Amino acid sequence: MKQAKVLSEAELKRVLSVVANQRHAARNRVALMLSFYAGMRVGEIAYLKLGDVIDSEGRVKDQIVLPASYTKTAEARTVFVSGKLRRELERFLSCNTTTDRAAPFLMTQKGTAFSANTLCQLFGQIYALAGIVGASSHSGRRWFITQMAHKGVSAKVIMTLAGHRHLSTTQRYIEVNDQMMQAAVDNL
Repeated sequence: MKQAKVLSEAELKRVLSVVANQRHAARNRVALMLSFYAGMRVGEIAYLKLGDVIDSEGRVKDQIVLPASYTKTAEARTVFVSGKLRRELERFLSCNTTTDRAAPFLMTQKGTAFSANTLCQLFGQIYALAGIVGASSHSGRRWFITQMAHKGVSAKVIMTLAGHRHLSTTQRYIEVNDQMMQAAVDNL
């Protein structure tokens, strides 16, 4: 089975540039950032409610707890919010007029919640507009896992953050290329 492309920094910038010129730029950008900066699956992003992301004071939470009903494995997991992701979420929320914590975090142009399939299609359209061949809704998740691995984060930590049950699953997500292998041996 062919895996989703892991985007380079230049490709990610190109995707964000394309998104910036779209009608629902803020929504589309934050959806992508939840994939790239939190490693969330498209279904998990689609199921998010406003109250999953903000506290009772309206501030972005330090951790997003995904109930078992949101996850592929049917097991609850915690997504930790980095400083970069926090800024993205705050930027998006500054444009949001909804205060109903039970409302979907992301809404379609018709004002309804996204389905996982519809959000998957949106990601595909964005990548196609950016001219990124081989990218899919899983590209951000693979990028997130690969970035952590290349920064030396423990495999067990990455596995837990990704919500995987088996280390072998996590290992399949990590992209390796000649430049990375050369850098690894140069550090000896």
